[in-house]
Amino acid sequence: MKLEGALYPWRFRVVVGLLALMVGAICWRIIDLQVVDRDFLKGQGDARSLRHIPIPAHRGLITDRNGEPLAVSTPVTTLWANPKEMQAAKDRWPQLAAALGQNPQQLSERLTQQASKEFIYLVRGLTPEQGQHVLDLKVPGVYGLEEFRRFYPAGDVTAHMVGFTDLDDHGREGVELAYDEWLAGVPGKRQVIKDRRGRLIKDIQVTKNAKAGKTLALSIDLRLQYLATRELRNAIAEQEAKAGSLVIMDVKTGEVLAMVNQPTYNPNNRRSMFPAAMRNRAIIDVFEPGSTVKPISMSAALQSGRWKPTDKVEVYPGSLQIGRYTIKDVSRSEGPILDLTGILINSSNVGMSKIAFDIGGEAIYRVMSQVGLGQYTGLGFPGERVGNLPNHREWRKAETATLSYGYGVSVTALQLVHAYAALANDGKMVPLSILKVDKTPEAVQAIPKETAETVQGMLQQVIEAPRGVFRAQVPFYHVGGKSGTARKATVGSKGYTENAYRSLFAGFGPMSDPRYAIVVVIDEPSKGGYFGGLVSAPVFSKVMSGTLRLMNVPPDNLPPSTQQASAVPAKGGRG
Repeated sequence: MKLEGALYPWRFRVVVGLLALMVGAICWRIIDLQVVDRDFLKGQGDARSLRHIPIPAHRGLITDRNGEPLAVSTPVTTLWANPKEMQAAKDRWPQLAAALGQNPQQLSERLTQQASKEFIYLVRGLTPEQGQHVLDLKVPGVYGLEEFRRFYPAGDVTAHMVGFTDLDDHGREGVELAYDEWLAGVPGKRQVIKDRRGRLIKDIQVTKNAKAGKTLALSIDLRLQYLATRELRNAIAEQEAKAGSLVIMDVKTGEVLAMVNQPTYNPNNRRSMFPAAMRNRAIIDVFEPGSTVKPISMSAALQSGRWKPTDKVEVYPGSLQIGRYTIKDVSRSEGPILDLTGILINSSNVGMSKIAFDIGGEAIYRVMSQVGLGQYTGLGFPGERVGNLPNHREWRKAETATLSYGYGVSVTALQLVHAYAALANDGKMVPLSILKVDKTPEAVQAIPKETAETVQGMLQQVIEAPRGVFRAQVPFYHVGGKSGTARKATVGSKGYTENAYRSLFAGFGPMSDPRYAIVVVIDEPSKGGYFGGLVSAPVFSKVMSGTLRLMNVPPDNLPPSTQQASAVPAKGGRG
């Protein structure tokens, strides 16, 4: 008994010591979990329940020069599903299919095939009301996302200029692609707690605010864009043509005020869209400009100092043999000898060639290059083509002649209007812009002022002379311009396609103070002729007339009776 009593305190102390160690270990573990290893455990917990949901940011607004919206972002709802979670509620699938407007059997097959996945899109781009109607059904595994979808108020009228975005709101064509970084917003983040099934438990806080994209004001005037679209569409329908382009440019600021193409497409409905309709032909399609470059060649002749407007050139008998090539005048000239203005009025290839032989192909190449033909415009527009302006080490007669009247060189409609804008602006070149310009940019003197003014007068006569292109005349305004007709080169081989032409007209006005340059290109007209003065000149006349009226440009060619009446105050007026 005495021995047992002696052992008892030792056992007690062992038990107490073990309990103390256990309590100490538990306390240390609590301290370790709550203090020492707190960040690790918190991270593990957050990884299983804490989520960051993106907050969508809408793209910047695209407007015309007057603030009219051309591209806006509207909120939409995207519905997605967790197929793995939905397998437990197959009886609700028909109801979901009906709400989505989808075939029940196809939806069922899709969800069954994707049963192992945890995310698929059900439908994207629903209106918030449509999306909420589906979510109110509370079908297990169906969830919604807030997104933005691009809408284009002007539809097909500005499609080639503005472009469009894809389902993820990234720019894919036109300005939307060229200025994607500027227009794209920066998404925000919202911190939430979700359970293991992905259901929202608690919305904690916004950790990063969404930042909207920046607004972009284009140089185009929506009124002129509608005008150009209407007239070009009517002309193509009337002439049963394949396609066409039209560009209006402010010669003082370099701004593109309108750029339209046919055929076109509606970016709001792309189901029936085909690739050919998506091409911005004014920038992408290159062509031989034909007689529309004769004023540029004539500028080179005048600039050389070897020629004056009154100088004469013999064009009889309307053809010129150069080796195995024969240069012909399409129409019979008004006489065997023409002055320089007469060569432009009659569009004489023979006369232009003889002048070119005298000044040399290098002189013509130099001036064409200075006014931007076959050169990069600097716009940065997606898909833009440069064309081709050949420069030969040795200029042979055939190459010199063809260059002078617009063959052997390829340009775009935008380059051609830029060149005519330089002539209209007294020989000064200003950079092209598809964005609104706040102040007049610095100009470069590409052609001497005296030469440009002389060519302006010659081009006015091309339209107003008795044998001129009368269809290009604009009521109450003096305008200048030049028609052109070019054969279409055969794709993939040398030579030209039979009975395939481009009808061209390029001009500017009003002549009292040239402000606007316009180029019209109609591809393969098949009804009623194909000459530029017959097909494209009337389009120029209508578009220039509408442009001058819409821009409130005072007439400079009023009939004498009208001028006198406007100078006499009305009865009872103050004078």
